[in-house]
Amino acid sequence: MVFNIKGNDYRLIVAIDYHYKILLIKWLGAHKEYDKIDALKWTMTKTGIQIQPIKTRRDHVAAIKRIEKLMGARPGSIEGDELDMLATLVDAYEEKHFPMDVPDPIAAIEFRMEQQGLTRKDLEPMIGSRARVSEVMNRKRGLTLAMVRRVRTGLGISADLLVGTGKVARKG
Repeated sequence: MVFNIKGNDYRLIVAIDYHYKILLIKWLGAHKEYDKIDALKWTMTKTGIQIQPIKTRRDHVAAIKRIEKLMGARPGSIEGDELDMLATLVDAYEEKHFPMDVPDPIAAIEFRMEQQGLTRKDLEPMIGSRARVSEVMNRKRGLTLAMVRRVRTGLGISADLLVGTGKVARKG
C-alpha cells in the first residue's frame, strides 16, 4: 500500500497484515525517489528507509548499530525520520524484553540519601522521630501521605515512587 504524504512530496510504502494487526513500514522517501524504485521489489537505498519489526536479539543489535550511524541526523530529514522510527521500535522491544522494575519507596529514599550523603537523622524532619524513621526505613511502617509530601519536597523524589508498592513487613 502506498501513501502520499505532505501534498505528495513524500511517499510511504507499507505492508499490512490484517490478521496480526501489523503495519510494516517498508520505505519512506521523496516522491522523485519513489519514481526510481520498483515498489514491489524495493530494497534499501541511500534515500530510502527500510524499517522492520525487532523480533530477536540479532534484530535488536542491528537496529542499535543503525541508530548509532544515524545519531546526529537532522530532525525532519529522511535519516532523522528513520532514527525516530528505529528508536521507537527499539524502545518497544526493550520494554518487552528487558523490563525495569520501579524501585520501592525505601530503595528510592536510600538511593537519594547515598547520593546526597545523608543519614537517617536527616530524615527526621520529613518522617518523624528517630523511632519512626527506623520503622519506615526497616519497612515496618509505611509512609503516610504527609510523609510522602515532605520527602518529595525534602529529597526531590517523585511522589509516584514514594507511593509505590513498597512492602511493609507483617507480624506473625
